[in-house]
Amino acid sequence: MNHSVIFHIDVNSAFLSWSALEQLKQGSDTDLRLIPSIIGGDRSTRHGVVLAKSIPAKAFGISTGEPVASALRKCPSLVTAPPDHALYHRRSRQLMDYLCGICPDIEQVSIDECYMDYTPISANYASPEQAAAFIKDSVQEKFGFTVNIGISDKKVLAKMASDFKKPDLVHTLYTGEIQEKLWPLPLSRLFLCGRSSVDTLRKLGILTIGDLALSDPSIPAAHLKSHGMLLWNYANGHDDSAVLPVPDQAKGIGNSTTLSADAATREEAAKVLLELSESVGRRLRAAHFRAGQVCTEIKYSTFRSVSHQTGLDTPTASTDVIYRTACSLFDELWNGSPIRLLGIRTGKLTEENEPVQLSLFDYTAPDSGKQKKLDEALDQIRGKYGSDAIKRGSLVGSPSKNTRKQ
Repeated sequence: MNHSVIFHIDVNSAFLSWSALEQLKQGSDTDLRLIPSIIGGDRSTRHGVVLAKSIPAKAFGISTGEPVASALRKCPSLVTAPPDHALYHRRSRQLMDYLCGICPDIEQVSIDECYMDYTPISANYASPEQAAAFIKDSVQEKFGFTVNIGISDKKVLAKMASDFKKPDLVHTLYTGEIQEKLWPLPLSRLFLCGRSSVDTLRKLGILTIGDLALSDPSIPAAHLKSHGMLLWNYANGHDDSAVLPVPDQAKGIGNSTTLSADAATREEAAKVLLELSESVGRRLRAAHFRAGQVCTEIKYSTFRSVSHQTGLDTPTASTDVIYRTACSLFDELWNGSPIRLLGIRTGKLTEENEPVQLSLFDYTAPDSGKQKKLDEALDQIRGKYGSDAIKRGSLVGSPSKNTRKQ
């Protein structure tokens, strides 16, 4: 093969499909996937927001993220089911374990999607399309739910290919196909091009992905800064990122939290990031590790996820360093849209007693002196009296959440 081939595998209506299968397993005679139905309506945690919808529900104009009350007005006979996140994580793990058995080079990017490098298994199949068809069909046969698979020589194009017509289909979008398949599409179909970006570009007369691709890159850059350049590159199929499989032992320590109400301001998000930083730092110290890398993840109310990571000059277990780094990454990532989930992950772990090479400017390293003693004191209090025994003043009244450890 002269170039890399990458698959993007995405479960069709994951939450709804997984809940439907569980209900059928428990004896239900109704398949949620075949009727107008949604997952959502748990008002104690999401205030009646649609988390997932069936294809028949989509025909009524129901969209992910809208209030359940609005969805019921569009379809009074709509069937609702509460989310079961423990079930979804089990199903996700089963799927990823199965896919790893087909090809070990997998990068999971969310609970229901991953990238796969086709190269290690290319000798086993006549073509990438044949391999993808086998994977798609075997997943349905083994688990009972369907996936879409996008195939390309670029990760971002594989991602967008998997979002073409659904469900249970394989699509290609190689670099040589973007003029025909990608450029005629509206800007809203471009990966990471949110509503505000679409509105900004529309005012400039840029209506399709092709319009953006053929525009002077200085124009989106002037109006959307670095994000504008990213979108221009994606519209042209420019993406040199590789599939990055992560061994279990190197995944690091992290926490993510689904908010009970979308965070709309930086201040709200910063409170959540501080609480996550305290949790991650506490777990690092308990495991006697330091982290050399911090990653911040954002999932918007549209369920679109973005993340960014950076290396640290000096490995740390300091809550303050993790927090400052996470906030810096957040500022680079956030496009101003409402936030449903925030996460912090740390990686490149080293044992705390491993020698560290300090730079000239690290004579006041945050892992030493007063900061280290403060972190240890807080850990002791929480260890004895519980995690809520002591709380920073800035966290009082922070958004409620469902937290997941990684």
